[in-house]
Amino acid sequence: MNLIAIRAIFAFEMARFFRTIAQSLISPVLSTSLYFVVFGAAIGSRIQEVEGVSYGAFIVPGLIMLSVITQSISNASFGIYFPKFIGTTYELLSAPVNFLEIVAGYVGAAATKALIIGIIILVTAFFFVDITIAHPIAMVLFLLLTCLSFSLLGFIIGIWASSFEQLQLVPLLVITPLVFLGGAFYSISMLPPVWQTISLFNPVVYLVSGFRWSFFGAADVPIFLSLVAIAGFTLACLVVIWWIFKTGWRLRQ
Repeated sequence: MNLIAIRAIFAFEMARFFRTIAQSLISPVLSTSLYFVVFGAAIGSRIQEVEGVSYGAFIVPGLIMLSVITQSISNASFGIYFPKFIGTTYELLSAPVNFLEIVAGYVGAAATKALIIGIIILVTAFFFVDITIAHPIAMVLFLLLTCLSFSLLGFIIGIWASSFEQLQLVPLLVITPLVFLGGAFYSISMLPPVWQTISLFNPVVYLVSGFRWSFFGAADVPIFLSLVAIAGFTLACLVVIWWIFKTGWRLRQ
């Protein structure tokens, strides 16, 4: 394992993160704070409790998931797309590093950025609502797995994209709607039975449900299914990335 290569890629990506701190960190935190104000105060005044939890506190796990998933994909996709755009991926592919080391550097940096944002948003939430974390270890585990899995997905999107427009296509048209329809701001038990069944085909439901369980001890789906879903998704992303580097798809064009 070439730790020097991993550290070099990781340090370069993190340096870019801190150079654009306003866009990378302050912007998502401010946006999430607006969600707290609008949903927590305006809507929360009309919806007192959901599953025995105040609505303002209930939406905190969903808001964190929304930000973490979005930032994981965004950072990882841009991180690998820009070298491909300017042609420096050829230098990376010709260097004495294997695909695992390349992925570890880029995905590790993207996951770290998303984790930092997720933690800051969690701390920010304490200024708006009273929150108790019933299972802190499980909360950290779900947060880490979400950052890792969606950073892997973002890495795939960055390789697949052939333009900056395509880079934003999947997050805007697929991921964000799935998060909003995945129980981020409501419990799927509040839906009619037919829509509850349809919601179970949304993979984000399992992430949000498991993460919310770590806060309040209540979940829309069994916690075991949530863990299996995120583990299976992570494995599928790793297999796709392995195939991409094996075949050179979209890397050597």
